[in-house]
Amino acid sequence: MKVEIKIPKMGESIVEATIGSILKQSGQIVKADEEILEIETEKVNQVLTAPGAGLLELSVKQGDVVKVDQVIGTIETDAKAPKEEKPAEAPAKEPTAPKEEKQKEPVPAESKKMDLPEARKKIDQTLAEFSKPSVPNVSPEPKAPTRSSSRETRKKMTKLRRVIAEKLVQVKNETAMLTTFNEVDMSAVMKMREENQEMFQKKHGIKLGFMSFFVKACVTALQQFPDINARIDKDEIVYQHFYDIGIAVGTEKGLFVPVIRNADQLSYAEIEKSLKNFAEKARSGTISIDEMQGGTFTITNGGVYGSMLSTPILNPPQSGILGMHNIVKRAVVVNDEIVIRPMMYLALSYDHRIVDGKESISFLMQIKKNLEEPARVLLDL
Repeated sequence: MKVEIKIPKMGESIVEATIGSILKQSGQIVKADEEILEIETEKVNQVLTAPGAGLLELSVKQGDVVKVDQVIGTIETDAKAPKEEKPAEAPAKEPTAPKEEKQKEPVPAESKKMDLPEARKKIDQTLAEFSKPSVPNVSPEPKAPTRSSSRETRKKMTKLRRVIAEKLVQVKNETAMLTTFNEVDMSAVMKMREENQEMFQKKHGIKLGFMSFFVKACVTALQQFPDINARIDKDEIVYQHFYDIGIAVGTEKGLFVPVIRNADQLSYAEIEKSLKNFAEKARSGTISIDEMQGGTFTITNGGVYGSMLSTPILNPPQSGILGMHNIVKRAVVVNDEIVIRPMMYLALSYDHRIVDGKESISFLMQIKKNLEEPARVLLDL
């Protein structure tokens, strides 16, 4: 029986995709749910798995553009059994010759007579060896090759990378983006984490990180400054009465921004568990389109890579994005005394078409207060 392989639905706005890396070639036996190829869309790369076990036949190649629900191949499930049984039959076909004769014939195993299935297998193996590319880590597909020389290497951009590039330029050209900066003393947050870490882990089975404090601090500030949680739709300002916070996650395949839904209703533990789950999915390439749609505000953490200061770029159609940076011990003045404190620079990029300078500065000051006095958020002050 032949089972069709179709391009799955990947979100309401996605109608087509590009065939990326092909992990299993036509003519190979695959297992049910085994990864066979990658699909590249404008928002995420997704791995397509086999809908059944059997002989794989693909009608597409790397670089082909395909539609949602398009049939791109089949799996012949009846071909699985004979393929798997052939290696087991080989020992039974060995002639039962006397010991003396075996010693007299030191002929290499490859020169022995082979039956038809064995001969075909040997030919296929030989052809496969000749068809392998001579340059390591280069896809054998003719589309999107990597071309190398002693001076440079050229590699075609993935669809995801092209869309990211286009959107970044679009933001610069179509928004009035400005960035305002401030710094926050992380002493109180670090002390609270240290004092409650062991109890938090025992109860919830996960570490208490910094990001849950920032998510809560941002939600509280967004509730006080609704313009930053709003978006522009043509000639209207759309005020959103929910708080879906996007968290930027960098991976080898590109930047992913999974969204924590209704963050205002979640506990610190629920936020931390969501973050861990999203990070694992983003790095393994299993995150879905729906998990990255509909955010109202974004947080990006360049500090994990050692960034001291940056100007984050808006994630349209959102009107604001907060940039976190590394924590550095610095000499600061507190109550007219010079003390050493763990300090972090914060950056808020915003769309000046909808958010005024005074509002953006006040919003960032509110986040600063929420982090320097975390009890304000816990007590809803």
